[in-house]
Amino acid sequence: MARKKKEECKSVPGWLVSFGDLMSLLLTFFILLYSMSTISLEKFYQSIRGITEAFGGRTLKSEDKIIQGKKVELDFPMYPKIKKKKAVQKKLNEVKDMLQKAGLNAEVVSHGSLIKLRLFSDKIFPSGSAYPYKNVIPYIMTLCEKLRDTGLPLIIVGHTDNVPIRGGRFRNNLELSAARATNILRLFLKCGYEQKALAAEGRGEFEPIAPNDTPANRAKNRRIEFVIDLSV
Repeated sequence: MARKKKEECKSVPGWLVSFGDLMSLLLTFFILLYSMSTISLEKFYQSIRGITEAFGGRTLKSEDKIIQGKKVELDFPMYPKIKKKKAVQKKLNEVKDMLQKAGLNAEVVSHGSLIKLRLFSDKIFPSGSAYPYKNVIPYIMTLCEKLRDTGLPLIIVGHTDNVPIRGGRFRNNLELSAARATNILRLFLKCGYEQKALAAEGRGEFEPIAPNDTPANRAKNRRIEFVIDLSV
């Protein structure tokens, strides 16, 4: 019968292996914390610049002064713009509620630095006409009065569905949408909106917000949009 060999070293307890792994992970964690405590001013500035511009702030300049300085002093222009955006949205929502009470379909859409008030044009314009109904004009003037004091640049954009125009003074939907936007712009000028802050565009059927496959969807595409870009 073979003799059992004497163990030269005692085996390591199982718990000690787990404890060693835990210590290694803790050491790695503290090394990571230490590496994060050393900030590259250049990378920090680039990150802040990206966040600021993404939220509609102006483009930050003077990189050299910020990178070389001992103290990092950053201007966050996004905050005043966020406050301004909320104020504009409040005014547009007031107009939207007023229009809906009058039976006119409208909605406010916000994306990034852009805010849009959409007026669906079936009750704004007669079919094929570029002139708004007379009973709608006071509501358009009220919208102008709400936005006039902000002094913000405003683009009035006309849209249509894809049903071709047959007869009448306009050759196609693009001409009709541009004429509608221009006539709304004239009302804003009459209201006292600053001329250099206004622009009118016609997009025709080329920027639909719904498929032109049903009467209800085509009605959504027939619209006038008042577009405010807070990043300008």
